[in-house]
Amino acid sequence: MKATSNGSFQGDNPLDYALPLIILQICLGGILLGPSALGRNEKFLHTVFPKRSLTVLDTIANIGLLFFLFLVGLELDFVTIRRTGKKAIAIAAAGISLPFILGIGTSVILRSTINNGVRHAPFLVFMGVALSITAFPVLARILAELKLLTTDVGRVSMSAAAVNDVTAWILLALAIALSGSDTSPLVSLWVLLTGTGFVIFCIVVLRPALAWVARRSLDGEPVKEVYICATLTAVLAAGFVTDTIGIHALFGAFVVGIVVPKEGPFAGVLIEKIEDLVSGIFLPLYFVSSGLKTDVTTIRGARSWGLLVLVITNACLGKIGGTVIVSMLAKIPFREALALGFLMNTKGLVELIVLNIGKDRKVLNDQTFAILVLMALFTTFITTPIVTLIYKPARRATPYKHRTVQRKDTDSELRMLACFHSARNIPTIINLIESSRGTRRRGRLCVYAMHLMELSERSSAISMVQRARRNGLPFWNKKQAGQDGNSVVVAFEAYQQLSSVTVRPMTAISHLSTIHEDIVTSAQQKRAALIVLPFHKQQRLDGAMESLGHGFQHMNREVLRYAPCSVAILVDRGFGGVAQVSSSDVSYAVVVLFFGGRDDREALAYALRIAEHPGIILTVLRFVPQPGKSLLEEAVNGDKSVRVGVETVLDEGPTDEECIRELKEKVDSGAVKSITLEEKVVSGRAESVSVIKSLGRCNLFLVGRMAATAPLVDRTECPELGPVGTLLASSDFSTTASALVVQQYKPTANMSLVEEVAEIHDYVPDTPTPGSLHIRQNDSSFA
Repeated sequence: MKATSNGSFQGDNPLDYALPLIILQICLGGILLGPSALGRNEKFLHTVFPKRSLTVLDTIANIGLLFFLFLVGLELDFVTIRRTGKKAIAIAAAGISLPFILGIGTSVILRSTINNGVRHAPFLVFMGVALSITAFPVLARILAELKLLTTDVGRVSMSAAAVNDVTAWILLALAIALSGSDTSPLVSLWVLLTGTGFVIFCIVVLRPALAWVARRSLDGEPVKEVYICATLTAVLAAGFVTDTIGIHALFGAFVVGIVVPKEGPFAGVLIEKIEDLVSGIFLPLYFVSSGLKTDVTTIRGARSWGLLVLVITNACLGKIGGTVIVSMLAKIPFREALALGFLMNTKGLVELIVLNIGKDRKVLNDQTFAILVLMALFTTFITTPIVTLIYKPARRATPYKHRTVQRKDTDSELRMLACFHSARNIPTIINLIESSRGTRRRGRLCVYAMHLMELSERSSAISMVQRARRNGLPFWNKKQAGQDGNSVVVAFEAYQQLSSVTVRPMTAISHLSTIHEDIVTSAQQKRAALIVLPFHKQQRLDGAMESLGHGFQHMNREVLRYAPCSVAILVDRGFGGVAQVSSSDVSYAVVVLFFGGRDDREALAYALRIAEHPGIILTVLRFVPQPGKSLLEEAVNGDKSVRVGVETVLDEGPTDEECIRELKEKVDSGAVKSITLEEKVVSGRAESVSVIKSLGRCNLFLVGRMAATAPLVDRTECPELGPVGTLLASSDFSTTASALVVQQYKPTANMSLVEEVAEIHDYVPDTPTPGSLHIRQNDSSFA
């Protein structure tokens, strides 16, 4: 076939030429295009996938697969694997050995019935690998969707799957070496020895070279293109070498991915450069190639369907049975052990790779290949519903008293859950924490800093999984964390050492549609009194507010709805600047806009705590309506007034007047010198806005979400901020003043996300000692 056509106007059919045809094949992509579904239409199959095009299709698909295996290798960290516990290693060993043995028995039956004429040894090993493999990337995705990543079950299954993955690739290399066309055992031995030599070469020569490159790729600076090109060329060259040896080109790419240093930004940049192209274009093309080889119509008759049932039964019995037995011997409860078994039985794309290699090597015929593909699909699809059915960690927590900042016992400890999206938010969060600690003794303020990480559809989500911290400590050691430039951990650890605040970094990894569950659960289990959320918009260099997406706004609204404590949304305009401010350099002007209501009283209570810091000047600006007027009325058409309703919740605490009276007494007595109380009589919305805009330089505004006033702007795009917060967050209001919009805890809030129980037997202290690696089984989505 020629590469390109002259065009249809010149009388050429584009589908007779390689380039337009491969483009169409890429666009169509998917297993349904094979002979099992749409491909059953002979005209369609011969038009879109003529036999003369399959070589080009398979070649491009395998190039994509080459880089996919490189990505898998990039995301397998041998440092983590070497530190895998004995329990996970035992589970991995059982999850490989028993299904491998059953695979040997199954191969005998298949070879005597439908897979006649193939060599016994390679078929035996291929069947053993097909039944014993666990797809590490697919498992990570399933665990993330079920919010089990950082539970005991998720941690053990991921560790065991990593060990299983490496072992399976070694066994597959053995199977490929045995499946060569030359039947001499010396040839197979030579292939294995040469392959071992290649691995040693990569460790001894290639790894130091890549480490040299990684050391010169500094965090925060762009990685040189020559380094990227050289590494990708090394991937292709390694594939050429292993294909020449007789193993498979995929193994060379996989080994290069493993030896790339995981410290520093270099590995992450490599992932960003190639994963979208591989995942979006080449992998669907591989599914096309695989689908064209899969013809389920070859499974016909009672014998064929019986063999399918046999293969599925042996695969599930070996994997699930072996995992459950060893797990229970390791004193893991039965439900958790059964969930582990089904999780370890996940197959997916890695299984398809193994089966396609077997078919290309003439070890599997069409019928055996179709049976094993259906087995892989079945075992993967049943994982999520069955694990959800048998093991869903209950979100439980003990009841607690202090759910608000405003409280009678002002000397009690304040616990905050401060959430942030990225390192950009960290300076503001730390400066807010520093402002909140006042002059109180150590232990009076405890902060849980939760990094909100969106689980994307990208393969690098597995990398996020491996970097998730357990109780604030990273998987890797602190020395490596420093080399990695992990600003999240380093920043909070440094601040904790220099302050009297207890800070515990945490990580939530979830889809944006459900990440509010992680936040609410964590706040309940950590007994937080205040959740601080980042606003879904961030300030650009020109001062305008730019949205990060509807998903973050939805998250904030859901947290406000289900929160077990008070919530504050932080509109960040660089509170304290772009860097952490030391305690001695704190000099902030904070203003409380007090209209009245329980939320405003909560904002005032938090502001009074902030005012304890010697570097903060607090101004409380109370808005008072003119006699006979109400701030809850807004003008409509210039001549009528409409009363705007506010949320009414049973008030059990002090009233607005009592709070202001107490504050006046403190100010008049001179007990506090950093607080100023002002009252402004206003006639309506326009005058309120004018008063707020006339304020001088201010670093931070505090206001209640449901302040007792009519909306101060015409359009309310952000109802989660309330009538005043929406004005403070607008682009034309200010370019320097941040805002904190506070909602006080509502006893009538929907608390269905978390079950409160009087006693939890597997309780772990909320502020674990450094070095502890405990994870509660009910901590379903955070580390």
